[in-house]
Amino acid sequence: MLSLPPLSLYIHIPWCVRKCPYCDFNSHAVKDEIPQQRYIDALMRDLEQELPGVQGREIETIFIGGGTPSLFDAPGIQQILSGIAARTPLAANAEITMEANPGTFEQVRFAGFRQAGVNRLSIGIQSFDSARLQQLGRIHNRNDALHAAGKAREIGFDNFNLDLMHGLPQQTPEMALADLQQAIELQPTHLSWYQLTIEPNTEFFSKPPELPEDEALWAIQEQGQALLASHGYQQYEISAYSQSGRQSRHNLNYWQFGDYIGIGAGAHGKISWPEQNRITRRWKQRQPKAYMDALNPISGEQDLSLQERPFEFMMNALRLNNGVNAELFSQRTGLSLESITPMVETCRTRGLMETDSEILAPTAHGRLFLNDLLEQFLDE
Repeated sequence: MLSLPPLSLYIHIPWCVRKCPYCDFNSHAVKDEIPQQRYIDALMRDLEQELPGVQGREIETIFIGGGTPSLFDAPGIQQILSGIAARTPLAANAEITMEANPGTFEQVRFAGFRQAGVNRLSIGIQSFDSARLQQLGRIHNRNDALHAAGKAREIGFDNFNLDLMHGLPQQTPEMALADLQQAIELQPTHLSWYQLTIEPNTEFFSKPPELPEDEALWAIQEQGQALLASHGYQQYEISAYSQSGRQSRHNLNYWQFGDYIGIGAGAHGKISWPEQNRITRRWKQRQPKAYMDALNPISGEQDLSLQERPFEFMMNALRLNNGVNAELFSQRTGLSLESITPMVETCRTRGLMETDSEILAPTAHGRLFLNDLLEQFLDE
């Protein structure tokens, strides 16, 4: 039976200093002054229209992403968080994460963000190699990246993530592992370490850079995972590694098929309605001006059909190394576990899923061939 899962809130701030050539997120380079107050007002209107989906729950995690949210000043972030607390219940121990660039301009604001209520930073390092940073279109340098982690810890962020990519243009395995070693030495509580992929509608897609060969990418992945494990960073998801007990609670809610409200230009949300046995996905106007001008920012809405739910659930849950308890499937989809038994047994027979009937989890082999695994749950 479908039940109400935990609730998170995602806030999208779409502006950045300039668009990176690999980025396919809904981000827009700043041309004039950011209309900060007008956008905050729009966020609050948006949230008020989403309040029926709260259904008496506390918001357990907030993630402020972008774009570059740290282009907003600290009073603006405080206004957003205060506005949320005034409109909907917020858990006393809520994890409140904000993405930030390591540039000196943003570092100056870190203390203000902490005072505003942000208790976790996610710092977009990407690389410590200045040449690679230049190729990626990043506006910070190696020294900025090194100083950012120290600055975050100095002002009281005892929980922060570093975002790091590998498989970069002209990057050797040695260079990638040196990047990773440098990140580990900064002792973040969490590392997002993932391979650069070329996405449609990006500059890199139209002008592809020279990327490492598959053999080099495999060496980077294998040796990097061993390096992380040797320093106490546990891989719990495809590209997420954390110190013990420091997993991203916000992202875990996504991967466990929890509910989340999405506010801001281009934001997406997913809300369960147990009484009607409905799961609704909703998305907002992508262009910042259209979003701010709209009395109703919703761009589209769609209910997940019963046939779509197994794939949607597994697409998230099977990203987790340890998977999820099998009973969670029924709670989060409203479907019986028996409805997917044939697909699960096929995956177990092929060595793609663990044989323990109490969990739904990929094997090491299944993690390597996740697309093949997920295909078993597609509605034909």
